[in-house]
Amino acid sequence: MGMIMENRIRLYNGIAAAAIFLGLPILFFVLGDFPERSILKNGLSLLTIIAFCMMLAQFYLARSNKNILKAHKMGKIVKYHKFIGYTFIAILFFHPFLIMLPRYFEAGVDPIDAFTTIITTFDSTGVILGIIAWCLMLVIGISSLIRNNMGMTYKTWRVFHGILSIAFLVIASWHVIDLGRHINSSMTIYIIILAGIGILLLLKTYFIKSSKPSGETK
Repeated sequence: MGMIMENRIRLYNGIAAAAIFLGLPILFFVLGDFPERSILKNGLSLLTIIAFCMMLAQFYLARSNKNILKAHKMGKIVKYHKFIGYTFIAILFFHPFLIMLPRYFEAGVDPIDAFTTIITTFDSTGVILGIIAWCLMLVIGISSLIRNNMGMTYKTWRVFHGILSIAFLVIASWHVIDLGRHINSSMTIYIIILAGIGILLLLKTYFIKSSKPSGETK
């Protein structure tokens, strides 16, 4: 494959990724028929949606998607994977607190009381799923940082990381679809399709093929 062709493929892949994981969610958000909310609330909602969609993108920035990524240097892909993962895990880490942030500028229930009520409302499936997904995300982020100190072989780590990632994606997607304020039929289909394909790619690569790649995080 010539250098010009490789550069063109990399450009097209970048444009496609930006359109799918950033453009479409923003488009659904802007065009959706949702109740009017403040600029702050809409901004925080959009930030959360983008963060979640970038976590979806993580499943496509791995060896599981090697047919698409073959024109890219794996070293750079690994760097993108780590940067996106750590950045958006950090954003989603604060998601429960960001939900309460607008309440500081509104009259009514105290934000801390509202937050306590939310995280102790165990009769809501969406809330329970959100708490589980948040805990899984935390484990994924911390275990990725201390991977070399966990005493695992690469194969064991890969399976461990893969299982956690799949569990997180399934539960987080369910939580988003169940409780998301800006979820409509288009966004639901979008999440189900991308999550489903990502999981299938991961299962095919991690649990069907056991060859050990060099220098990859997933």
